[in-house]
Amino acid sequence: MHPMLNIARKAAREAGKVLLRHFAHRDQLTVTTKSRNEFVSEVDRTAEETIVNVLRRAYPSHGIIGEEGGSRAGDDYTWIIDPLDGTTNYLHGFPQFSVSIGLTYRGVLDQGVVYDPLREEIFHASRGAGAFLNDRRLRVSNRKELEGALLGTGFPFRDFSHADAYMGMLQQLMRDTAGIRRPGSAALDLAYVAAGRLDGFWELGLKSWDMAAGALLIREAGGVVSDLSGGDRFMDSGNVVGGPLKCQKALLQTISPFLDDTLRF
Repeated sequence: MHPMLNIARKAAREAGKVLLRHFAHRDQLTVTTKSRNEFVSEVDRTAEETIVNVLRRAYPSHGIIGEEGGSRAGDDYTWIIDPLDGTTNYLHGFPQFSVSIGLTYRGVLDQGVVYDPLREEIFHASRGAGAFLNDRRLRVSNRKELEGALLGTGFPFRDFSHADAYMGMLQQLMRDTAGIRRPGSAALDLAYVAAGRLDGFWELGLKSWDMAAGALLIREAGGVVSDLSGGDRFMDSGNVVGGPLKCQKALLQTISPFLDDTLRF
């Protein structure tokens, strides 16, 4: 296993301990609002500090982009971390949240970990070395079309400027597939695509820390990840579509009529 991936796994597990320690007492947490429907608690901050401390001890020259801590400049390596993906779920006691840690090398996704502390599932991948759940090799599903597919998504909750376009996509895909799920942790949704639990995923308006690790997982599990037009700018646009090659292509074709010029990248 790659040494940087080992460090990421360690950091994710340490952050997971923080999340679990406070989960039963979440009603006592101090919660502040960052923006509409976007919340942060001391658990988010403590978990991120835990991750950063582990990473800094091992790789003091690396850059870090964290959801709660902003950016720290570094060398060719940059860690992209979400200490608690699914904060709203967590604060309500809904058992679907995760720790996400990605690493880029000169802008290319290189290592990724998504950790579900409640289920003790750690999804991990290294570029060119495959994707794994704990110690089991992962492959995306063999779904070749939307008929019979189970998709994951995330509803708009911060920015509603593309809500009409999204609802058009949702209505069409509800007709074309076996079902759509919205669990509330994009990092886990992407990991589930890599594990074949979902046949595809799409969402608008994500942040880089929501996608970095999960996107690498899908690619290393034999799938495809792109922006809404099939390009590679999903980390910049925040709009992502992932899945097995043919199913992902069908997903892109279905949502294409609902895209305006602001969504075509």
